[in-house]
Amino acid sequence: MYELAITRRFAAAHQLREYRGKCENIHGHTFKVEIRVRARKLDRIGLAIDFRELKEIADRVLAGYDHQLLNELPEFRKQNPSSENLARSIYRRMQGELRGTGATMSEVTVWESEDSAATYRPGQPNP
Repeated sequence: MYELAITRRFAAAHQLREYRGKCENIHGHTFKVEIRVRARKLDRIGLAIDFRELKEIADRVLAGYDHQLLNELPEFRKQNPSSENLARSIYRRMQGELRGTGATMSEVTVWESEDSAATYRPGQPNP
């Protein structure tokens, strides 16, 4: 099994409903996103997936979040656009875009600041 990782960034605003603190107000972040994919085999030239292709796919997916008020996106109208929910949303969008590439999603980590991150990895038991 091979695992590859890329990082990308985008800027967006959000507010956390019912937070009862400063983050309940609209505020913004430059989000850093690490996307990890897996592949069982390499292609004929020894690549799991070309990093350029993976970055292009990620950039298309993340363009849907860039410079948006995340609360206004359909998936966040009823749930908070927390880093946790954002990581899951990006994971699911990436999963759809990777079909036919030979790579599958492993996990997504979203940093909302230099020292605060959330990772979504499906199939893990809830604590």
